[in-house]
Amino acid sequence: MKTILKACVAMLAFSSAAMAQTPVKIGIGFGTGFLPLFIMQEEHLLEKAGKAQGLDLAASYVRFSGSSAMQDAVLSGAVDMGVYGVGAMLIAWDKAHGTANQLVGIAGVNSTPLVLVTNKSGAKDIGDLAPDEKISMPALISPQMYALQLIAEKRFGPGQQDKYRTQVVALPHPESVNALMSGITEVRAYFSTQPFTKIALDSGKTHVIGTSEDAFGGRSTFLAAGATTRYLDANPKMAAVMAAALTEAGDMIRNEPEKAAAIYLKTEPSKVLDQAGVTAMLKEEKGDFGTEVTGVKTLADFMNRLGQLKRVPASYADVFGPSVGAGSN
Repeated sequence: MKTILKACVAMLAFSSAAMAQTPVKIGIGFGTGFLPLFIMQEEHLLEKAGKAQGLDLAASYVRFSGSSAMQDAVLSGAVDMGVYGVGAMLIAWDKAHGTANQLVGIAGVNSTPLVLVTNKSGAKDIGDLAPDEKISMPALISPQMYALQLIAEKRFGPGQQDKYRTQVVALPHPESVNALMSGITEVRAYFSTQPFTKIALDSGKTHVIGTSEDAFGGRSTFLAAGATTRYLDANPKMAAVMAAALTEAGDMIRNEPEKAAAIYLKTEPSKVLDQAGVTAMLKEEKGDFGTEVTGVKTLADFMNRLGQLKRVPASYADVFGPSVGAGSN
C-alpha cells in the first residue's frame, strides 16, 4: 500500500511540474537567417535561458512565409514572439504606439545581406530589367521590398521608389529559385536570402545585380525578434530570455559551424546542399548572427518618405528594448 501511495505522490508531482510549464510560441521562417531559431529549437535553448531566470518554459515554433503573415500572427496572439523584418515591426510600432499592440523589438537575429540575382544574360544592374520582367520575393511587405525601393531611389532619384513595385511577385523562396533557374517563366530576378542565394548562384544560371548593402550603404539587420507590449508586460523576463537564447545560438554558429550546419540540414533538408557546403557558408557569415541591430534609423527615415510611418524613431532604442546590446543603431 505504501509503495502504491508513493507512486501516486510521484505521479502527482510529475503532473504538477508538467502543468506548471509556461508555453511559449515563437514564429519563424525559412532559410539560414533563421538558423539561431532552429538551434534554439533543437538544443532547447529558450528553456535553458528560462531556467536561469526562474522560469519553466515549453517552447514551440510555428513557420510562416513572409513578414506580413508573421506580423499578423504576433499581433493576433497566434504566436507570442516572432522573428521577421524590421520594416514590418516599424509599421506596427507606429500604428499601435502607446497601446497594448505596440510592437517592441527584442533583439537582432541576422544581418546577412539580401542579394538580387537575375538569370538575364548581360544585365549589370536593376536598370537592365524590362518592364515585363518579374522580380520575386517572399512577400510584398518584406525586407526585400524595402531594399528594392531603396535601390530604385538611389538609381533613379527621389520619387522613383516604386518604379519596380508592379513587377514584384510574391513567391516562397524555393519557388523563386525554381522559377529563376528554369528560365521559362516571367520571373527574371529574385531578391534572395541564404541559402537560396548560394543555390541560385552555384547553378551557374544566375548572377548578382544588387544587394541590400547597396540599398542601405552598408550592413543592416535583416531579421529581428519582436513581441507586443501586451505580451512583454505580462511576461517581463521573456525579452531577456529570448536575447540570451539567441546569443547562445549565435555563439554555436561561430564556434561550432559543423554542428550548426547539421542542425540546419535536419530542419531544412536539401537536395543540393550538403553539410560541408553549409558549414563553409556559415564560416563566411559568422559575423551575421547576433542580437545587435543596424540600419533601423535609415529604414525608418525611408519609410517616412514613403508615407508609411507618421512617427519616426529618433534611434533604434525607441523601438528596441534594453535586451539589445551596445553598437546598435
